[in-house]
Amino acid sequence: MALSFCGNDRGSNAYSVDKGVLDNGCFVDALNLVPHVFLLFITFPILFIGWGSQSSKVQIHHNTWLHFPGHSLRWILTFTLLFVHVCEIAEGIVSNTQMESNHLHLFMPALMGFIAATTSVVYYHNIETANFPKLLLALFIYWILAFITKMIKLWKFADASLGVQHLRFCITALLVVLYGLLMAVEINVIRVRKYVFFANPQKVKPAEDLQDLGVRFLQPFVNLLSKSTYWWMNPLIIGAHKRPIELKKIGKLPIAMRALTNYMRLKDSYEEQRQKTEDPDKSPSIWKSMYRAFGGSILLSSTLRYMADLLGFAGPLCISGIVEHLDNSTEIDRTNKTANMTFGVYFMSSTELLQNTSVLAVLLFLALVLQRTFLQASYYVTIETGINLRGALLAMIYNKILRLSTSNMSMGEMTLSQINNLVAIETNQLMWFLFLCPNLWAMPVQIIMGVILLYYLLGDSALIGAGVILLLAPVQYLIATKLADTQKSTLDYSTDRLKKTTEILKGIKLLKLYAWENIFCDRVEETRGKELTSLKTFALYTSMSIFMNAAIPIAAVLATFVTHAYIEEVRLSPAKAFASLALFHILVTPLFLLSTVVRFAVKALVSVQKLSEFLQSDELGDDSWRNTEMSMSLEVGKKYKHHGDTKTINRKGRYRMDNYEQPMRRQLRPTETEDVAVQVNDGFFTWGSNLSTLSDINIRIPTGQLTMIVGQVGCGKSSLLLAMLGEMQTISGKVYWSNLPGYEILFDGSISKNRYSVAYAAQKSWLLNATVEENITFGSPFNKQRYKAVIDACSLQPDIDLLPFGDQTEIGERGINLSGGQRQRICVARALYQNTNIVFLDDPFSALDIHLSDHLMQEGILKFLQDDKRTVVLVTHKLQYLIHADWETEMESQTTLERKTLRRAFYSREAKSQTDDEDEEEEVEEDDDDNMSTTTSRRSKIPWKMCCRYLSSGGFLMVFLMVLSKLAKHSVMVAIDYWLAAWTSSNPHNQSLADPFINATNYTKNDDTQIAEHRSYVPVFIILCGAAIALCLITSLTVEFLGVAAATNLHHNLLNKIIHAPIRFFDVTPLGQILNRFSADTNIIDQHIPQTLESLTRSTLLCLSAIGVIAFVTPAFLIALVPLTVAFYFIQKYFRVASKDLQDLDDSTQLPLLCYFSETAEGLTTIRAFRHEARFKQRMLELTDTNNTAYLFLSAANRWLEVRTDYLGAVIVLTAAVAAIWTSSQSGLVGLGLTYALTVTNYLNWVVRNLSDLEVQMAAVKKVNSFLSTESENYEGSMDVSQVPKDWPQHGEIKIQDLCVRYDTMLKPVLKHINAYINPGQKVGICGRTGSGKSSLSLAFFNMVDVFEGKIVIDGIDICKLPLQTLRSRLSIILQDPVLFSGSIRLNLDPECTCTDDRLWEALEIAQLKNMVKALPGGLDAVVTEGGENFSVGQRQLFCLARAFVRKSSILIMDEATASIDMATENILQKVVMTAFADRTVVTIAHRVHTILTADLVIVMKRGSIMEYGKPEILMEQEDSLFASFVKADM
Repeated sequence: MALSFCGNDRGSNAYSVDKGVLDNGCFVDALNLVPHVFLLFITFPILFIGWGSQSSKVQIHHNTWLHFPGHSLRWILTFTLLFVHVCEIAEGIVSNTQMESNHLHLFMPALMGFIAATTSVVYYHNIETANFPKLLLALFIYWILAFITKMIKLWKFADASLGVQHLRFCITALLVVLYGLLMAVEINVIRVRKYVFFANPQKVKPAEDLQDLGVRFLQPFVNLLSKSTYWWMNPLIIGAHKRPIELKKIGKLPIAMRALTNYMRLKDSYEEQRQKTEDPDKSPSIWKSMYRAFGGSILLSSTLRYMADLLGFAGPLCISGIVEHLDNSTEIDRTNKTANMTFGVYFMSSTELLQNTSVLAVLLFLALVLQRTFLQASYYVTIETGINLRGALLAMIYNKILRLSTSNMSMGEMTLSQINNLVAIETNQLMWFLFLCPNLWAMPVQIIMGVILLYYLLGDSALIGAGVILLLAPVQYLIATKLADTQKSTLDYSTDRLKKTTEILKGIKLLKLYAWENIFCDRVEETRGKELTSLKTFALYTSMSIFMNAAIPIAAVLATFVTHAYIEEVRLSPAKAFASLALFHILVTPLFLLSTVVRFAVKALVSVQKLSEFLQSDELGDDSWRNTEMSMSLEVGKKYKHHGDTKTINRKGRYRMDNYEQPMRRQLRPTETEDVAVQVNDGFFTWGSNLSTLSDINIRIPTGQLTMIVGQVGCGKSSLLLAMLGEMQTISGKVYWSNLPGYEILFDGSISKNRYSVAYAAQKSWLLNATVEENITFGSPFNKQRYKAVIDACSLQPDIDLLPFGDQTEIGERGINLSGGQRQRICVARALYQNTNIVFLDDPFSALDIHLSDHLMQEGILKFLQDDKRTVVLVTHKLQYLIHADWETEMESQTTLERKTLRRAFYSREAKSQTDDEDEEEEVEEDDDDNMSTTTSRRSKIPWKMCCRYLSSGGFLMVFLMVLSKLAKHSVMVAIDYWLAAWTSSNPHNQSLADPFINATNYTKNDDTQIAEHRSYVPVFIILCGAAIALCLITSLTVEFLGVAAATNLHHNLLNKIIHAPIRFFDVTPLGQILNRFSADTNIIDQHIPQTLESLTRSTLLCLSAIGVIAFVTPAFLIALVPLTVAFYFIQKYFRVASKDLQDLDDSTQLPLLCYFSETAEGLTTIRAFRHEARFKQRMLELTDTNNTAYLFLSAANRWLEVRTDYLGAVIVLTAAVAAIWTSSQSGLVGLGLTYALTVTNYLNWVVRNLSDLEVQMAAVKKVNSFLSTESENYEGSMDVSQVPKDWPQHGEIKIQDLCVRYDTMLKPVLKHINAYINPGQKVGICGRTGSGKSSLSLAFFNMVDVFEGKIVIDGIDICKLPLQTLRSRLSIILQDPVLFSGSIRLNLDPECTCTDDRLWEALEIAQLKNMVKALPGGLDAVVTEGGENFSVGQRQLFCLARAFVRKSSILIMDEATASIDMATENILQKVVMTAFADRTVVTIAHRVHTILTADLVIVMKRGSIMEYGKPEILMEQEDSLFASFVKADM
């Protein structure tokens, strides 16, 4: 009977119960079987019936319904129980080998216990999902029974005086404790849920997030097992293969993770800090508030991290155990067997179990699985905390933006780029710091532990190795800081380059018309040159850092083993050698990371500093923005700096502004005069300390009337409106709003709470990134009739019909580009649509032609607004409308040196481009599709083509070098370890095994020769290590410099292609898209791709070499490799697709969020005037949550991948170990194989992560590449430059013959068969409605558009034959939109630096600017900020005139050049132009017809053809002529 339950050893009667039933060990074991069998019998039917009937239950969207109390504790206890059962089984089996016959009772009950424990947890999970706690009773009974039977066993052991030194006693004691705890958990569930023994069981509802089916992020709700393996992600990740993941699929965030929740948490602790500090100037500490809000999660994560790190050391120890016991795994001699027999069976001590190699292999596997699970859990917790923190910070920043005082903005104290940096960079820095923060305290512990273990293995020589590592660590830190610095300087250069590129792209039309594109292109190339120098340094430091990383462990191993060979008496055994090798590998990671973490900590300190400064900056008077009925109490903080401090300002100011109230035109009823909507008494307002002041303002704005404000350019008209809105700082005086008597605005910081919402249309039109309809309704309810009326009043219908999707077309920063006039009319429409009593319009006519502005005045302002009895304040330059005003206020100022209008030093991140499509009807047809966003195919193909394209940009020599050095390096690395195996195995005491490395006849050698032989391995070892270190250096350098070469080529080609593209390209391609190629994509190509490439090649080669070594050591491993490879292939295939989708979602949700911030900051005054803060906050929270959801899913997907690849790695280690044990190969080689198997676990997930990163990053190369195929303009022409006369065109005679022009071969012609003849020196005026082709004609002179029929001949030369450079440099044009470039005034007038100063001054004098420029610091070299924001629009226009005068060409074309200039200045200009250009040909395209009444010739255009042509006087006399009707309209 070989397999009897109690065994049948000779001489023992296993079944006798003479001494009492319980004293028979076998019977006690049998008794232990009872509970397990009972549980299996009960639960299986319930589970099957339950699963069968589950469909009858209400269908639940989430199968994770509800957690019973003690949920996680139960899972942890069950897992511990399972582990102890495994130990019990192992112990039983090993003890059984010591017996004569098989004793099943040693391991059979343990096995059943294992099965029962597994069943218990499956059963529990199903009950919990079904929320049916009554069935838990079965488990309760099971725990009690198991507890009792184990107690009996323990009691019997204690009786037989077995103690802690016996393993089985310890295991049984542990089981008793565990069963007891599980029983307690069960009792607790009964106590809380009262499902049995109580009269009224509790009804429990699941969390409200779970009832909301929109929540798809289940991590907080699933059970522990699913939490730790991310099992709930499976459907999402596998489904991504069929259908791309969209925003709908990832749903909403759980409540606890929403930005609002976290914002409240952070704000509360921030406020608490503020209350604690007595000193009001000291800002509350953001660190402390962060700790108070999120400290708990950080502690949890650190605990998990510690556990993972400690488990990490199990690997090397198990390896050393396995290798050591492979040699002496002979039978343990049985002499002491009888001593340990109790109950007729063998009891072993715990050390004995750990000498069994198979047990060690299983332990190693379990330790790896646990370690990886803990590590990923720790990562996940920190990432979730980081995301929560970022959401909270964004909400805080946004709240602050809504209350920034406007003067902060205009003073340039808070520029938009600063706010963008806060949002895009600083919050992310803090988030990243949180991600890495547990490392700060986990790493030192890991390092200390590692060094102690090394010392235990190797003695003193270990300290030398550790010393090498510690000495080189500061070097690494130094390199890391240097890296950070270089990155910063690179960033500065690239910001600079981007700024210049943006300017070029914004002013591309002007540059092409003036033939200046090459000059400005060189400016960019120069900055790019500096950036590349900095990039080269960056590449050098990066490669040094990679090199240090690879070289430090080699150097440490070299130092350790060489000193060990010379110091120690004992030979190095393979067990110790490979354990210490594995330890060195473990030690390197924290040291490498430490430098990164320290760097991030430093960055985080800086970020917090910036944030804290921002949160402390000035706010508006506290109540001016607060609505009494705000839906969410999102107000942050009290005011700390009152505006009272500004009393020291020089009140006299340089500007006195006299306000005359004109006598009223109409007799008003006496009661109406009393009725004042807004009144300002003795107001003195300032924009802050050094900006001009509005002084001595007395103004009353009567209710329900139209008040007009007029005055010269820059006398403070816009500022007056803003002062009334409470945006300026008040030095003295009061502003009264008349809705409630007795409420006043007191500027000690409290403005009356109930001031009206004011519909305000700013001078600089401000649009949201939304549809046209949303821009007009602006959050008000949609009323069709009213909407239609508003659109008609602003004559927007024709424009809307041209847009691709009508009024559902996206406009704004990232949408379709509108012309200035269209933008302005939409802003006015918004003001008209809002149902407010007061409307402020700031110069609504500046960009409109005469018909549009007339229509707007009559229909919109006089009819629509006056019918509603709304109070209107209108700022304008058009004096002809003054007759309509009920009141008018004239403003004067003695000087117009500084400006008081609200131009901000403040721009959007992706600049707004205004394509001048005032006159092209078919302009916007194909703007709608960003050609990059064509739907990506679902294949998980790696873009090999792009990789080739990228590598070929880097040059073939570098690629060849890189491949060669990489292969050499990894071969040498393997050689080092193999040599180490040979060296340690050459140990003469090991002669019992026939060693393949040394001859078996060397018994007789004496000690000295043995030592000498032992040391003879050293030189080769040193040489190999040296070679490896050298190769490390070479590989890291080649990869990085390959990257720099590729980046140089790609950017250079891109810039040249784009600058020389035809103007149509810029009309069709959104500016933001082009800028993205230069910013984000170039940055990826510059800095990210080289590192990803390096990391990918390194980790792939490491994995391959490791698998190669294992296969060489134990060929049996190859059989197991097949299923593993298949599993790995599928994991990475699914992951890459899902990861790419989630990454795209993250990017695409991040952009709107960043834009939203800059958008809000730009439109602050409008939002505050309208009182829409609450709505904007709500929207911001939604955008933040959407982005956070995408980011959370992305990081959860990364965890999903890592957990799976880590488990695969653990299986590889297990198979390698088992294969080695069974084939019992040479111990040195086994150590080698296992050490390599351990590294695989680390590098497998890097392979996949880098692959998917590379895939995403190669998209940047693809996008840049797509632009490289654009056609350039034909710069050559058919004539040679030498054939053109030097002074052409000397007369300025223009013949236009049968001219047909179109913008693109696909489009209808915009000019049809035009014929005209202009004599030298004639002054010609061209007029016509918007869209009649006036501007297209002006572009045709410069060959900017496709002339497909007819020709223009100037002074006898057909312009289409000339080289473009020549043609465009000989004519001058003044454009409708004034464009200035940042730099000096001189640069703006004459970038080629060909003119003398006198000529420049002369031009400025003609343009009426001489006095203003003289007064500026630096004169001609005075600074012009980006876009010329430091001059008013009128002044910019004058500079553009001056620019045209500098170039003394005989033909000047003026395209609506006087749109933003007041009448007086304009009249002077007209005269000057007539005198200065008396002998030259001037073609004027006019909005205001009266400007061309004095012309010699007038051309009236309509729909692309000439309707009338002749002298103005003659045309005026014809009553029915179009020209006459224009003139009438303009009078």
